[in-house]
Amino acid sequence: MAQFRAFGRSLLCVVVLASPAWDQVWAQDGDRIWGRLYTTSGEVHEGFIRWDRNEGSWVDVLDGSKEIPAENYVAWLEAKGADGPPLRFIDLQGFRISWREADPDFPPTASSGIRFGHLRSLRVVEGDGVELTLRSGELVVLEDRSRNLGRSNRGIVVDVPGRSEVDLDWRDLDRIDFSAAPSGVQARAHRLYGTVEDVQGNRYTGYVSWDRDEIMESDELEGEEMEGGRDRAIRFGEIASIARIRRGARVVLVDGRELDLTGERDVDRRNRGIHISDPGLGLVEVGWSEFQILRFHEPDAVIGYDAFDGGRPLVGTLVTQSGEEIDGMIRWDADEGGSWEFLNGSADDVTFTIEFSKVSRITRGEVFGATVTLVDGRTFELDDSNDVNWDNKGILIAPEAATGTRGSDQTRWRVVPWDQFKEVRFRHDTTIESGR
Repeated sequence: MAQFRAFGRSLLCVVVLASPAWDQVWAQDGDRIWGRLYTTSGEVHEGFIRWDRNEGSWVDVLDGSKEIPAENYVAWLEAKGADGPPLRFIDLQGFRISWREADPDFPPTASSGIRFGHLRSLRVVEGDGVELTLRSGELVVLEDRSRNLGRSNRGIVVDVPGRSEVDLDWRDLDRIDFSAAPSGVQARAHRLYGTVEDVQGNRYTGYVSWDRDEIMESDELEGEEMEGGRDRAIRFGEIASIARIRRGARVVLVDGRELDLTGERDVDRRNRGIHISDPGLGLVEVGWSEFQILRFHEPDAVIGYDAFDGGRPLVGTLVTQSGEEIDGMIRWDADEGGSWEFLNGSADDVTFTIEFSKVSRITRGEVFGATVTLVDGRTFELDDSNDVNWDNKGILIAPEAATGTRGSDQTRWRVVPWDQFKEVRFRHDTTIESGR
């Protein structure tokens, strides 16, 4: 394996490790998902888990969709001055038939996701969804609206120490109980980690998923050499860096050799993107057209299971355009109310999925979008999502719930529409340190 870091914008120093420092960092593989998996046939497998090919670390995201609480909809209707859902009617042969239906401006479900580290258990429920028990005790149901869940899931691999890997399909899964890996156990392969630089010069550091597929050192990068046409399949553990070039990619190996590859989805414009699970942010998705270079290196710190708490209600201070400040419990976009949930947006064709526990402040833009400031001081100008533009359904805040307790059916929510919103400052009792 190699250790290397970027100095300034372009200087790259590559040193082959001759010391045991790397092994000490990875000795426990504490950043890898560990769990006891129960199958529908009654088998039990315990070990390191690789989910849907491209999730294998506690900081990785399990995504799906969730139902929006009815009380959020009621509060939103009250803020609009409506007595209930919209009244629809049709005249048929002299009779008028009327009914009420959900407002199209307030969909009953929303995309959602959660980092694996927040999970205590996962249980498959009818309809290819999952019931999640968080480490806080909260129950969350995610439905099959993504490739992560249901029959679209590409498989679950359990690396059982001392035994061979176990490959399972979705239909085999009953439930999983998650926990930290036992002391002393090691996985067959380490998780990929590095820094991605985009064409704008922005850098994102964390656990890497290449082409939404390869996430381990043992996985292979495939391509055809531009000179000679030789087919290559290179273990990621042998790669120091990958850079986009015309018609392909330049691969620098840890021994210093360079290869220019093309002809496969891994190394040309068919690549489905590079995902970075940044411990201090969430998930960053860089498309091939925006990608410049990926440099692999070891993490400064291993983010283990104990770094997660299962989340807590969002609380903070909301400031309106008129200058009024309101302290209380918050549900963003009339939807997200837990610190484990995510804020979505894009900048320069790079997509961000930011965990609310990492957000310090959100300030509405003068015209479009919003400025999102993270707990670690980083700022991003985001747009292209209802979380950060005029499609936002409004920010719900319960002033009497400022202590941070979970709301109830009796909670009186106030809705601040996007055009009246200026800024929100979140308060977090705990944080997870960034990996870089």
